[in-house]
Amino acid sequence: MDAKQLLFVGLGLFLIFYLGVVVRGGFVLPTVFQTAIGFVTAFFDTLGIGSFATTTSIYKLRSMVPVKLIPGTLNVGHTLATITQAFIYTKMVPVESTTLVLMIAAACAGAWLGVGVVVHWPRRKIQIGMGVALLGAATIFLMQALNLVPGGGSTLGLEGGRLFLGLIGNFVLGVLMMLGIGLYGPCMILVSLLGMNPTAAFPIMMGSCAFLMPVASARFVNTRTYDRKPAWGLILGGVPAVLIAAYLVVSMKIEYVRWLVIAVVVYTSANMLLTARAEGAVEVPQQT
Repeated sequence: MDAKQLLFVGLGLFLIFYLGVVVRGGFVLPTVFQTAIGFVTAFFDTLGIGSFATTTSIYKLRSMVPVKLIPGTLNVGHTLATITQAFIYTKMVPVESTTLVLMIAAACAGAWLGVGVVVHWPRRKIQIGMGVALLGAATIFLMQALNLVPGGGSTLGLEGGRLFLGLIGNFVLGVLMMLGIGLYGPCMILVSLLGMNPTAAFPIMMGSCAFLMPVASARFVNTRTYDRKPAWGLILGGVPAVLIAAYLVVSMKIEYVRWLVIAVVVYTSANMLLTARAEGAVEVPQQT
C-alpha cells in the first residue's frame, strides 16, 4: 500500500467519523435557499476561492445565523464537501504521493500544535501582513504567467530543500488556519512558487482541510454551538456542486489554471485586507 492509498484510508476513516458526528447532532430539513447557499459556496470553494468568507457574508447580510454560531455552522456544514474535494482531487490530479502526504501532515501538525498559541497573536496585524504578502506573490506569479520573469511550474513533487520549504510553509499555514485565515490561496502560491504544477495545490489544500475539519465539527456538535438547519443546507447543497466544479478544474489547461490561481490569490488578499480594515474600525472607533 503506497502513501496515496494510505491517505485514502485515512480520509475514509475521517468521513465515517464525521458522518457519525452529524447524525448524532440530528437532522433538520433546510430550506431551498439554505441548500442553494451550500451549492454556490461549495462550487467556488472547489475552484479554490474558499467557502468560509463567502458563506459568512451571506449569513450576515441576511441575518440568517447568530454570529456566535457561524464558526460552528461553517465547519459542520462544509466538511462533507471538503472531504469530497479531497477524494476527487487526490484521485484525479497527478501529484507525487510522498509530497502530498507530507504537506498535508505539515498543515495538520501546524493546526493541532498551534491552536493553543495563536489565540494570543494579533489577528488583524497578521491579516494585513498576509494580505500584502499575497499581493506581492500574486504579482510575481503574474509576471511568470506573462513570461516576464523565468519560473517553474511543471513538477508534480518536491524534494530536498524545496520540500523542506514546502513543509515549513504548510505548517505555518496550518497554524494560521486557527486564526481563521484561509489556507487555499496561500497554499496555491506556495506550491506554485516552489515550481510545482499549480493544479497540484488542489489535493494538498483540500486534503489538509479534510483532516482538520471533522475534528473541529465534533467539538461544535458536542457543544451545540452551531445552527443545524443552515448547516444541513451546506451539507446537502455542497456535494453536487463539488462534483461539477471539480470536473471543470481537472479538465482545464494548465495556462488557465495559472490564471485561476492568480484570481484566487488576489481575491484572498483583498478579502484579508478589507476584513482587517473593518476590524480596525471596530477596535478604534472614530471620535466625534
